[in-house]
Amino acid sequence: MVDKENLPLRNHQKTILAVLALWSLSCLAAEPELPAGLGTLSSPTESGSEPSLPAGIGGSDGDEPPMPDGLDRDFDDTENIDGGDAWALVDGDENAAGIADISGFWELRLGSRLDDAPNQRDLSLGEMRLELEKDWQWQGFTAKVTADVLYDDVEPSQRNDLEIGAGWLDLREAWVQHRFGSNVDVKAGRQILTWGVGDLVFINDLFPKDWNSFLAGRDEQYLKAPSDALRLGFYNDIININLIYTPRFDADRYIDGRRLSFFSPLEGEVVGNNNILQVDKPDHSGSDAEWALRLYRQIASYEVALYGYKGFWKSPGGFNPNNGLAIFPQLQVLGVSARGTLGVGIVSLEAGYYHSKDDDNGDNPFINNDEFRALAGYEWEWAKDTTINVQYYLEALQDYGAYRATLLPGQAPREEYRQLFTLRVTRLAMNQNLSLGLFVFYSPSDDDAYLRPKAHYKINDNWAVEGGMNIFTGREKHSFFGQFEDNTNIYGGVRYSF
Repeated sequence: MVDKENLPLRNHQKTILAVLALWSLSCLAAEPELPAGLGTLSSPTESGSEPSLPAGIGGSDGDEPPMPDGLDRDFDDTENIDGGDAWALVDGDENAAGIADISGFWELRLGSRLDDAPNQRDLSLGEMRLELEKDWQWQGFTAKVTADVLYDDVEPSQRNDLEIGAGWLDLREAWVQHRFGSNVDVKAGRQILTWGVGDLVFINDLFPKDWNSFLAGRDEQYLKAPSDALRLGFYNDIININLIYTPRFDADRYIDGRRLSFFSPLEGEVVGNNNILQVDKPDHSGSDAEWALRLYRQIASYEVALYGYKGFWKSPGGFNPNNGLAIFPQLQVLGVSARGTLGVGIVSLEAGYYHSKDDDNGDNPFINNDEFRALAGYEWEWAKDTTINVQYYLEALQDYGAYRATLLPGQAPREEYRQLFTLRVTRLAMNQNLSLGLFVFYSPSDDDAYLRPKAHYKINDNWAVEGGMNIFTGREKHSFFGQFEDNTNIYGGVRYSF
């Protein structure tokens, strides 16, 4: 638990945390369903059979359990892990052309900081967004384009940059997909990629993330940034394979000071848009390609997967002392995951070894060391319409002795073992039109925390409203979440879908 006497909580944060604690307890205090035969006869269990299990549990052998809330699916709806028809969205007559109507939404979002952040505006979020999406199906081909047209009042420049997601246009998807035979498909173009089993904690998912969107209060879907890639899928009864080739390095949309303040080791303090991080990305000469591989199959009620990645640290993982620029060192990752039913819920396990190729011995103070990362999670339905997900994450820094011996003067050292606990509580009410959510990150090793309370209400089939907060706190200003304390914000939005 968080030691409130030691953490530097400000008055408004103490009030906020007290309210969140009471809210969370009220969700958990909902009366759990009684065993069969002891409650009112209002469900299929009234005949005396066992109570129904959560979705994905208790089905026929081989059924894949559903993934937890968040961004954790690793293939789209057209893919079939058993090697069957992977094109459910295509009309049965592959020679017939199908043209879908344009869909999308209009959204207005506003957010404000609760503290006076140095060198940042009080407005943390201020944008109007129109997303347009269109699908095509023709003779076995599927294509999709998703584009967001927006006005972003926080972004200092409206010059368009598709790599960092700045400007008036964010091209989310523009891809073509085709099946060859019954066991192979190819998808090429701009697409959203994700795999792994963590809930908002990523180990083997080395596809770009938009951390500015996530921490500022945009919809959770915008945590995943697009990739310009070629995806090959091979499916059969023995093993399924996904191979993803990205010809040009796609970095995270990382925190650089333009929108959110962060701790700069060079300055020794938290900086904002007065000191925007300058980087030297891998060039586009053909040597900056990324490769990602996943081998997976279903074993009983568990999906087991092996992963491989060859590319670069997705956010700056080093520093060039000659030119003063942050860099993206080479990175190789090997990993494994498993997910399936256990007891009344779903268990998730994942691990990965990060080899920082440009610092084999861990004695270069300007390059990230190797790391071992592991995750264990469990999700279950605590009561009707109330779901809980808990996770434990460990990050072990390798060659720690060499790392400590080469620290620069005045540089704050990392912990050898960084631990992180997460909790997600989701409560549905009002005929499931109201969703109350709370996601908590807490690190006992760093002594910092990040809370994400959110409420979403569906007014009707078209209109919805949402409000939430991003609350950061920590003992040290250089810790992972502590550095963002001045970015604590509250936001709200309204969306019209069509």
